[in-house]
Amino acid sequence: MSASPSPISQSPFRTPKEREEQRELKRDALLLAAVRMFNERGFHATSLDDVAASLGVTKPVIYHYLGNKDQVLFECVHIGLRQMQDAADRAGRAPGSGLERLKAFLRSYAEVIMADFGTCVARTVEESMSPESRARFRAHKGEIDRALRDLIEEAVRDGSVACADVRLTAFTFAGALNWAARWYRPDVPKSAAELADGMVEMLCRSIAR
Repeated sequence: MSASPSPISQSPFRTPKEREEQRELKRDALLLAAVRMFNERGFHATSLDDVAASLGVTKPVIYHYLGNKDQVLFECVHIGLRQMQDAADRAGRAPGSGLERLKAFLRSYAEVIMADFGTCVARTVEESMSPESRARFRAHKGEIDRALRDLIEEAVRDGSVACADVRLTAFTFAGALNWAARWYRPDVPKSAAELADGMVEMLCRSIAR
């Protein structure tokens, strides 16, 4: 009777879960390299060869994990917009007055704008995208705008805010915070959180009762 083979304590072959985790790690690294180059150089001045070279890989690797340049840009802005949507969802569930929930969203929004993917959202010119990506980009931005207006309207209804034109107020607040993508630098004396808090307090003072 032959002896059973000894069990291997650790297989050299990755499990499907491990392979998927590795794929996500590589994809995230490519996206971060791309978004930082888009923000620093501009979309048109950045090639996929540049992004690939920064990580010591070739352009076909980017095609494999992300697709073409338009798809890479859309994925970058999609991440930033998803972060904003998550912030809106959290604020909508938070306790407190309508004004407090509005401030919570605006602070998170400002911090996203000062981070890599949010900066890409604010700096991206829609005309840089393909018609399909442009339509999806506009639709997703519209959802964020609607979420902001909903929070302002809720604050008006509970009396914590006085606002005659919700749409204009939303555009004004978003425009002011989006501009931080142009002037913010990580080496400034105050942190992104401190700057976000200061900007939001300044903006909301104009509508708070």
